[in-house]
Amino acid sequence: MSKILLHICCGPCATYPVPELRQQGYEIMGYFYNPNIHPYSEYIKRREALQQYAGQVDLKVIYDEDYNPVEYFQGITYRENRRCLFCYRMRLEKAAHIAKEGKFDAFSSTLLVSKYQKHDLIKEIGHDIGEKHGVPFLYQDFRPGFKTTGERSRAIGLYRQQYCGCLYSEMERYAPKELTRNIFKMGGAQ
Repeated sequence: MSKILLHICCGPCATYPVPELRQQGYEIMGYFYNPNIHPYSEYIKRREALQQYAGQVDLKVIYDEDYNPVEYFQGITYRENRRCLFCYRMRLEKAAHIAKEGKFDAFSSTLLVSKYQKHDLIKEIGHDIGEKHGVPFLYQDFRPGFKTTGERSRAIGLYRQQYCGCLYSEMERYAPKELTRNIFKMGGAQ
């Protein structure tokens, strides 16, 4: 049985990949590292939702308490239109390092369940980082389970976030379109 370190962005997104990978015969350990999530209260809600889910499905999770959104913001400043690239790289880099140190056979991410994420970019970054660290990136397109994650997370009462995680995705979700259009034109965000 291969040991997989699964980077987990939130509890709801884990509800499909975890059972799917287990069904394929993988031994899964979760890894929660998401300094991109803003504000801190949102970060806590997402961590608690994962703790709730992990307890229900007997999933061991490494909770990386290195919550440093300053590093994230510094990394994307004046590169807001490439923020997803930086965000994916930052989180997958850390996951690969942990996977290598923990002697996992591969690593992956629950980001691959969302139809809103840039799968080709995640796949490319994951493979590059995996090669660099000597631990393979397990790419699986979990998007067929996207609807299932909503159903499962509602059924067990998990907190379900309404935006990807960063300040910019929160603005895209809640601010008036004309405001975000003007702001993102000036800052170059997506």
